[in-house]
Amino acid sequence: MPANLSPEYKSAEAAFRGAKEPKERLECLREMLRTIPKHKGTDRLQGDIKARIKQLTEELSGPKKGGARSGPALVIRPEGAAQIALLGPANTGKSSLVVHLTGAGADIGPYPFTTQFPQPAMLPYEDIQLQLVDLPPIAPERPISWLANALQPADAALLVVDLHDPQCIESTLKTVAILQEKRVSLLPDFQSARIAPDPGADDYDPFAIRLPTLIVATKADLSADPEGELEVFCDLAGFSHPRIATSIKKDIGLAKIGSFLFDELGIARVYTKTPGRPPDMGAPFTVRAGDTVMDVAGMIHKDIARALRYAKLWERSGRIRGRQVGRDHEVNDGDIIEIHT
Repeated sequence: MPANLSPEYKSAEAAFRGAKEPKERLECLREMLRTIPKHKGTDRLQGDIKARIKQLTEELSGPKKGGARSGPALVIRPEGAAQIALLGPANTGKSSLVVHLTGAGADIGPYPFTTQFPQPAMLPYEDIQLQLVDLPPIAPERPISWLANALQPADAALLVVDLHDPQCIESTLKTVAILQEKRVSLLPDFQSARIAPDPGADDYDPFAIRLPTLIVATKADLSADPEGELEVFCDLAGFSHPRIATSIKKDIGLAKIGSFLFDELGIARVYTKTPGRPPDMGAPFTVRAGDTVMDVAGMIHKDIARALRYAKLWERSGRIRGRQVGRDHEVNDGDIIEIHT
C-alpha cells in the first residue's frame, strides 16, 4: 500500500469496501480519488481508481433509449440475508441448480452461454432467504468486462462443476485463472474470509475481492461414488474448499447448500418487539456473528440507532429473559430485542 495515505482516503476506501450499491461505490471511488495524496508512490493506485470510476460510470449509465436506461442490470442489488454468486465454466448446470433451489425461472439450454447477464433468485432457508445470483459462464472465449463489479456485493460464491465433463479440471482451472486476473480470490476457509485484510501488508490490494467458496458438483446421480469422484477432482485440481455433491434428478445434497451457507457465513436472526407486545417472529433482521444491538438498531432506522439508549434481550434458549443490555452487546441467532431510545 502506498505510503502517506491520509485518514480521509483510508476512510473513503473502507466505505468502498463496505458499499453494496453501485452508486454508493461510485461515490466512494470519487472520494478516494479526491483524497488520495498525489505523488509518484500512488500513481498506480490513482490509475486503478480512475479506471474503476470510468467502468462503473459506464455500467450505471447503460444503453440509452428514449432518455431512460434499458437493458439488464449488470450489478444486482443485495437482498435477503446474503448474496451468493454462482460461478463456473459453461454447461455445468448452474441455471438448473438455481431454478431447482429457488423455483424461479431462468434461461436454460443444452448449449453453452445460455446465461448472458446476472439473474437473481431467492433461496428460502427456514424463515429467511438467501439471494443466489446466476452469472454467465466464465471462459476465455467469452470475456466479461463487468465481472469484478458484479461480484463486489457478493458475500460468498458457489463454484459449480460437472464432473462428467472430460474437460472439467481444465475448464474449472481456466475459470479460476480468469477470476484471479480480475483480482477475485475464491477462498476455501469461510472463517478467515471474515477477517479484513491488513492495509499495511505489502501485498494489500484495496480492489481485491475475497469470496469464501463452496464447490458444488452437479449430476451426482450419474456416478456410483459421487463423493469419491468429487474428492479426486479436488485433489487433482488442487482445491481444498468445502464441497457438496448434488443431483437435481434424485434430490441429492441440495438441502445441504442452504444450511451450509447459513452456518458458515455466521448469519444470525434477530427478532424485535415493542414494549407490552409479543415479538414479531415473522420477519427477523439478519446480521453476522459479532454484530451488536447497535447494528440491529441501524438496520431498523438510522434515527433509532442515533437515539438508542439500551435494549432488553430475550435469548432463544430462555436462559436470559428481558435483561437490559447496552448498545455494544453482541447478538446471537434467535435473540429477541426490545429497543429503548
